[in-house]
Amino acid sequence: QVQLVESGGRLVQAGDSLRLSCSASGRTLSRSNVAWFRQAPGKEREFVGGIRWRDGSTTSADSVKGRFTISRDNANNTVYLQMDSLKVEDTAVYFCAAVTGGLAIMSAPRLYPYWGQGTQVTVSS
Repeated sequence: QVQLVESGGRLVQAGDSLRLSCSASGRTLSRSNVAWFRQAPGKEREFVGGIRWRDGSTTSADSVKGRFTISRDNANNTVYLQMDSLKVEDTAVYFCAAVTGGLAIMSAPRLYPYWGQGTQVTVSS
């Protein structure tokens, strides 16, 4: 079992930066692919990006490419989502999700068995 806790969400202005954290307990994340998703009111959960356990490679959705960066700190069992140049449309609840092992980073939420409770990010104009 892996327990995930997101933190760092808050109200910011457009153009600001924010870093979200996904901390794990119960099992190390060093052998888990970890992804970030977001869900805005009335919309489906959307893949933001992920980081692969095997080599630390990352992938990002087109909507955030060049603005969001994912990294990990294995020593602290934490994955980060650095968000720069935030836009109003980035407003959502952000979730991290994990799956043990795996090859490619998957974008379908149903393929991740472990989820955090989410953290709210609100970007004002």
